[in-house]
Amino acid sequence: MPIIEVKQPIGATAELKRAIVRELTEAYVNATGGKRESVWIVIDETARDDWGIAGETLAERAGRASG
Repeated sequence: MPIIEVKQPIGATAELKRAIVRELTEAYVNATGGKRESVWIVIDETARDDWGIAGETLAERAGRASG
């Protein structure tokens, strides 16, 4: 059973998560010929304060971009 793990900041809507699951499953099946029923997707959402890029948290970067 393949497991595809997605890590992203908190805030995705249920509709977006459904689209992620649907599209990743389809991509895996198309690439490998595997069975759709065997593909598991895990979406792991993490607070923006817990992500860092280039020495800043995502929350800091978002605050700077909107300010």
